[in-house]
Amino acid sequence: MDNQAIIQSITTQGMLPLYYHEEATVTLEVAKALYAAGIRVIEYTNRGENALANFKHLLAQRDTVMPGMLLGIGTIKTVAHAQAFLDAGADFIICPGMIPEVAHYVHGRGKLWVPGCMTSTEIMMAEQLGAKFVKLFPGNLLGPGFVSAIKELFPAIAFMPTGGVELEEANIQAWFSAGVKAVGMGSKLITKNLLEQKDYTTICEQTKTVLNIIQRIKR
Repeated sequence: MDNQAIIQSITTQGMLPLYYHEEATVTLEVAKALYAAGIRVIEYTNRGENALANFKHLLAQRDTVMPGMLLGIGTIKTVAHAQAFLDAGADFIICPGMIPEVAHYVHGRGKLWVPGCMTSTEIMMAEQLGAKFVKLFPGNLLGPGFVSAIKELFPAIAFMPTGGVELEEANIQAWFSAGVKAVGMGSKLITKNLLEQKDYTTICEQTKTVLNIIQRIKR
């Protein structure tokens, strides 16, 4: 799938779930719960020593248990990490910041690079480096007002806040009304408690609820 199609898949979905767990089995079961809820694009995060092995496990199981799922990797801060995950088969790369070296490498591999930005200067730099999709991070510090203020300056970029996006409809509505194309949903959706309890049913049901909220808002 080409990069624009991946962006379209995320924006059509309206949300991008993201998580990490040190156990491969839990990693896969969470992905399966998200898939059962209707998710077709997820971001696994490079936040632990087992991240690469677990991501490879997801990829190995994808065609069997999650056909059509796009698997991206987040929290990529170095070219070495980008190379390792792209070699493994990652569909796209998400960074917590704006890292030119990673941008050049990922684009050189023909893959989608999504930088994390917090200021208009960073967004301008990301745009010059070829970004079409930007993660606004941390979203809880920026707020919907930031999006409203800067979106007209960057008509060719799709924005997605990550960090602090709540499950409540009013909060999600505020972001979309401000002009975002999707919201990143991490620990508010896939909570530490749910992971500890391995409560995949609740993860699935909460994800369905958020998807329904987003589709209602977008209509």
